[in-house]
Amino acid sequence: MSEQERENGAYGDDLGPLGAESVQRMRAGLRQIQELHGRMGRLLDAFLAISSELELNQALHTIVEVSADLVDARYGALGVLDEHGEFTDLVTYGVADDVADEIGRMPTAHGLLAELVSRRRPMRVDDVTTHPAFRGYPTGHPVMRTLLGVPVMVRGTAYGNMYFADKRGGGPFTDDDEHLIAALASAAGVAIENARLYERLRRAAETFKRSLLPHLPDMRGLRACARYRPSSAVPPIGGDWYDVVMLPDGVACLVVGDVMGHDVRSAVVMSQISNMLRVIAWEQCSPPSRILDRLDEVLHALHGGPMATVLLARLEEHGDREWLLRWSSAGHPPPLLVTEDGTASYLRTDGGHPLGVAPELSRPDHAQVLPARSTLLFYTDGLVEQPAEGIGAGMDDLAAAASALRHLPLEEMADRLLAHRGDRFCDDVALLALRLDEPASLRS
Repeated sequence: MSEQERENGAYGDDLGPLGAESVQRMRAGLRQIQELHGRMGRLLDAFLAISSELELNQALHTIVEVSADLVDARYGALGVLDEHGEFTDLVTYGVADDVADEIGRMPTAHGLLAELVSRRRPMRVDDVTTHPAFRGYPTGHPVMRTLLGVPVMVRGTAYGNMYFADKRGGGPFTDDDEHLIAALASAAGVAIENARLYERLRRAAETFKRSLLPHLPDMRGLRACARYRPSSAVPPIGGDWYDVVMLPDGVACLVVGDVMGHDVRSAVVMSQISNMLRVIAWEQCSPPSRILDRLDEVLHALHGGPMATVLLARLEEHGDREWLLRWSSAGHPPPLLVTEDGTASYLRTDGGHPLGVAPELSRPDHAQVLPARSTLLFYTDGLVEQPAEGIGAGMDDLAAAASALRHLPLEEMADRLLAHRGDRFCDDVALLALRLDEPASLRS
């Protein structure tokens, strides 16, 4: 018996027309199950793709693209709402950038879109132009016929809405399409909520950390500025700090340090070390190595020796056109000196061992005369860390950037050095920058 005969119901007198019809229904049902199974597999792939995205904007683009593909839509969009129900972002699919620019990037909540936002439940429209809420399309907007829209919600809070138009194969959107888009809208809501929760955490952590950092004192003519940037990763708080203490002998004591770890405890330990260091520096005055050694001893006795790197220096006048820098390091990256002619060089010496390693061992002192009109940079390793290339490449990059920016005012130079890295850092960054004027001008 041929395949065609089987499909036509030629199975004998016992089946007849009713048997052929049943076979056809079975075949249609199997095809529907196979199609549904395929869509569920694609939905699972979509969730996996979304969960792998760390950036919210990219995750939202992924959601819109896979959603449009799953329901075979020609156009798609995801509008993000703020706490007041106003659109703050719109991610589109199928609309060219020049068209989006012409009609406006942000949608206006009126007509069908306003109804979707206010109703907060799915909406399917087979002919947009005949719907009572339709208000026409803006000039240049693609003409769309069918619409499927669902709200983006998490625990009763509306974060936006997703809507899709015009199936490529024609026909209206179905119940299955609505269920798929609703599932992906839930993923979008979780992504947006998590991003907002993280941003609140980041702001709170940064505010807390900044409250622990000091204001720079009057340095008697020395121009100085400091910058702090939190890590771009979670948790957005760590143990980096800077400090300037004017000692009883009138010399500026400069400090930059980094407590090991990246959490709230690191910030608390940082505060303890910073306050203790201020007292010891005021008492000891000099040399820098003795201050660090005494700090190490006290930390071991009182707190069990937390690990940290610190660079501590004294900067004082040296003749009419020079400055004298004396410093000691507890395992910290070296200062960067940029002279007026653009020469950038690290003051590389024996780095010494970090705090918390061996308090019985002493550290060496170093000294160097610095020309006036130079720029001196103290920093933590977050400014030069480049995981893909290593810290050496990051230090070379910082030196080149500082040389190119040396003519800028100090505050602008510091901001540009941070922006040079895109203001995204794998670790906290503390930066202390000084511009060395001519000492003689300070006495005149």
